[in-house]
Amino acid sequence: MSVSAALLVIGDEILSGRTKDKNIGYIAEYLTGMGIDLSEVRVVPDVPAKIIDAINTLRAEYTYLFTTGGIGPTHDDITADCVAAAFGVSIDEDERALAKLRERYTEEELTPGRRRMARIPAGADLVENPISKAPGFRIGNVITMAGVPSIMQAMLDNVAPTLEGGVKMLSASLSTGGLPEGVYAAALGEVAKAHPGVSIGSYPSFRDGGFQNEIVLRSRDAGLLEAAKVAVAACLAALRPDGASI
Repeated sequence: MSVSAALLVIGDEILSGRTKDKNIGYIAEYLTGMGIDLSEVRVVPDVPAKIIDAINTLRAEYTYLFTTGGIGPTHDDITADCVAAAFGVSIDEDERALAKLRERYTEEELTPGRRRMARIPAGADLVENPISKAPGFRIGNVITMAGVPSIMQAMLDNVAPTLEGGVKMLSASLSTGGLPEGVYAAALGEVAKAHPGVSIGSYPSFRDGGFQNEIVLRSRDAGLLEAAKVAVAACLAALRPDGASI
């Protein structure tokens, strides 16, 4: 069974480069381990119409939509309002969320800004935040989390048991043994065409003073993966000047 997900990263600070996103790779790896394919990532500014449109588009297309950012205490933290608008529900202070905040703050410390973090769309379930207490939430298939990496990770750990995973993706990799992409590109394309149940990609990198290429194969079927790996290895060996196996 295939389970898909999208990630919506929200915030002007991401698009300006002032804040470097550290969540995309973590979420992708985490979901892959659960058998959930992160199929799309979007980054949008703090503009309500853009956030709402992205939420409605992505939640309709994928099994799950995760959002990060925009649930803090300041005026530009508008993600919760946008999620409520996308679902057509009201939003107000949630007694459950306030109770969580009171575990950290006294009544005097619960400023209007901090109380903003207790505003939750009607009908949403809370996503626990053991670090700073201000919760995320889930409504329908949309999971809204903080942008701060450590808090996001804690929230993801707490929401993960409620998610339905799929069959885990298997992978294998092969070094090209120094062959450049231009030499094996056409042959690799033919191998990929002959093994439609396997995703085959070529990934160059620059290390140890030169280019090193790696072929990565991915499939949910172990048998198909192994057959494709054998075919790729044979393809590369045939192209090597010395004919040595890879």
